Amino acid sequence: MANVTETGAGVSDVSVAELVKQLSEQSSRLARQEVELAKAELAVKGRRAGIGAGMFGGAGVFGVYALGALVAAAILALSSAVVAWLAALIVTVVLGAIAGVLALQGKNKVQAAIPPVPEQASESVKEDVQWAKTRAQQARQ
Repeated sequence: MANVTETGAGVSDVSVAELVKQLSEQSSRLARQEVELAKAELAVKGRRAGIGAGMFGGAGVFGVYALGALVAAAILALSSAVVAWLAALIVTVVLGAIAGVLALQGKNKVQAAIPPVPEQASESVKEDVQWAKTRAQQARQ
């Protein structure tokens, strides 16, 4: 495609239709290039996010192992005061009680979030519709 300055034609020699055509072509090309740039950028960020998520997963696995070692240490520490099986049973009951409390709190939070309807936004929309209806009726009169 020839540019105005490449052909030697003056600005006044180029028709408006030709200028609009050039603008359209250049705009389309620019839009395609921007989309390609966005795709490339998102691909790089996606790879980084995937690696980060994998690292979080690895940290979670090692965290579980650390928690297991801590539980074993608690059992061993308690076994110096009572029989080993009783120490294990005591630690198990304590962990079970903590799990039960967390489960009940989680259940309450989930029930509070159901149904997942934005109640305030819903009410606001209803008010807007009613206002529009009132305005429409007043305009007809």
